[in-house]
Amino acid sequence: MIEETTLPRVLSGTSARPRTWEQHLAVFGPPPAGASLSDQLDEAGLRGRGGGAFATARKVRHLRDLRGRHKFVVVNAMEGEPASHKDLTLASTNPHLILDGAQYLAHAIGANRIAVCAARDNPRVINHLQRAIHERERSGTPKVAFELQTPPWRYVAGEESALVHWLDDHEALPQYRPDRPHVARIGQAPVLVDNAETCAHVALIHRYGAAWYRALGTEGSPGSTLVSVSGAVARPVVLEVALGATLREILDAAHAVARPRAVLLGGYGGSWLDGSLLDVPYTHEDLEPLGASIGAGVIVVLADDACGIVETQRVVRWMANESARQCGPCAFGLPALADDLSHLARAGRDAGVARDRLIERCRVIEGRGACRHPDGVVRLVRSALRVFADDAADHSRGVACSGALTGSTYVRVPALEREEELVWE
Repeated sequence: MIEETTLPRVLSGTSARPRTWEQHLAVFGPPPAGASLSDQLDEAGLRGRGGGAFATARKVRHLRDLRGRHKFVVVNAMEGEPASHKDLTLASTNPHLILDGAQYLAHAIGANRIAVCAARDNPRVINHLQRAIHERERSGTPKVAFELQTPPWRYVAGEESALVHWLDDHEALPQYRPDRPHVARIGQAPVLVDNAETCAHVALIHRYGAAWYRALGTEGSPGSTLVSVSGAVARPVVLEVALGATLREILDAAHAVARPRAVLLGGYGGSWLDGSLLDVPYTHEDLEPLGASIGAGVIVVLADDACGIVETQRVVRWMANESARQCGPCAFGLPALADDLSHLARAGRDAGVARDRLIERCRVIEGRGACRHPDGVVRLVRSALRVFADDAADHSRGVACSGALTGSTYVRVPALEREEELVWE
């Protein structure tokens, strides 16, 4: 058994190769028997690690109480955030923890099928998960059928409703969800969707109990979490940290630059946070008043030679291209935001007008999309105008800031860096 206050947890036993089924049992012990998973999750306070931070126990209770002969558990290992590599790291280390958690969740809600989803563009994740599924089948362990599904990689394809829609009819489009909690369905079968990391934590909670899980973290944000740190760091790295550690402690562990100008938290649909606020604890309750969130567990570090407006423009242009274009805010609003940011970044004559338009467009777009994709972009733009207000003011006057002139960039944008391969530890 892993000690209560020891890290790593879900990355315990890291090696050059993923743990086999036999090694997995040797590290984590045999599967539990008799304990009620829903009660354990309730006491543990586990929240989803995919971005929405929804209470896992609440999802389980809701699906458990639904009637029906068939139910699905869907494991989301799509790694939709380009700055995130935690699903790859976890699948490369302890893939059986992911599958354990999915199996326990299936038993808790009465599901008879488990779909494990990994993007077809990520062969390493596919190979690790496929091998683990075959090992379990050979051991006779699974009481629920596993199937590996490989949707195409796109930013929106990893969104919960888009993923379920693809499983239903092979079309990866987000679906309008007027109320929450909303029950996604494959055919008529209700579906429980959880991120791969969430499943791994479920596996450990079911083995070791809620008190063990809560020995790390805070009252409001218990446990540990995986964080992908990139940008102005020695090397991009995935860390497992205790919730409640400060941002500064996390960046020190990632060997980030000593005095970052700002950090991007949560992912491409997240928020910028000023570099003066790095002593804030990395928790839901401490980040929320600052307009930020843990989101998908992404931290991108900007050094002081960067222009926040240029960085944001690159991300927003990519996000506009990645939208599903099902509604006006995505089809027209996001490209318009990207165009305004381009004008502002160039510090031309119309830069001041572009800044004013950005503020108005954000107001018009927010809350009007068929999914949450436009809202994430609006959140990013608003945080940029707030955190990089000095850059925006300089550009509005037609004077490019020093960061824009240096051309330094720290946020990886796949469309712009297609040939660049980052090495993730």
